[in-house]
Amino acid sequence: MKNAKELLLAYLSEIQNPAAAAALFADDGVIELPTVPAHVEGPAEIEKFIAGLLAKVPDFRFKNIRIWIETPDQVFGEYEVEAVVTETGKLYKQSYAGRLVAKNGKIALLRESLDTLAASRAFSKD
Repeated sequence: MKNAKELLLAYLSEIQNPAAAAALFADDGVIELPTVPAHVEGPAEIEKFIAGLLAKVPDFRFKNIRIWIETPDQVFGEYEVEAVVTETGKLYKQSYAGRLVAKNGKIALLRESLDTLAASRAFSKD
């Protein structure tokens, strides 16, 4: 059974495979990005959410992963993305901070924060 850190690292490495990333979540597992706002629950919806993101940013990959706090059931880390948004041609350069809560070897909650100004600049057509 995977602990919180192993689940976060697996999620970050599987982001290019929406089905594999979503399979790490519990049946009632949630991804939340409160600053966007986004709240997605369950593996099927999470898979759609990730696939939708990849449709807009095909080279979306996490890098520079730093784990700051970890227990068997919770982990907090920071990670980055640099990829071009297809629709705008702009570079999406983003830093994420994520807290993952694990339960029974699955992701119960992944709550992430991000720089909304950087996201707005990359995704806006102006």
